[in-house]
Amino acid sequence: MRIDKFLKISRIVKRRTVAKQITDKGRIKINDKIAKSSSNVAQGDVVTIGFGNKTLKIKVNSIKENAKKDEADQMYDILAENYKENFNN
Repeated sequence: MRIDKFLKISRIVKRRTVAKQITDKGRIKINDKIAKSSSNVAQGDVVTIGFGNKTLKIKVNSIKENAKKDEADQMYDILAENYKENFNN
């Protein structure tokens, strides 16, 4: 499955167009390699996502074409969630 579609179905990103934009900016890595929006993600892959001041690292548990809200969080495990400190006050 394409990474942009996975991010939308798993509800990590609300819209697929937003997932495509952040992927094309080089903010998403699959197994430590910079991904394109058309890159495929598979079960067992480690995905790192950069959201502004937050970095999320997940492991893909399953790939589903459709997922209900309560099933979406079972598609991945969060391995790390880091926040950048803002010292410019």
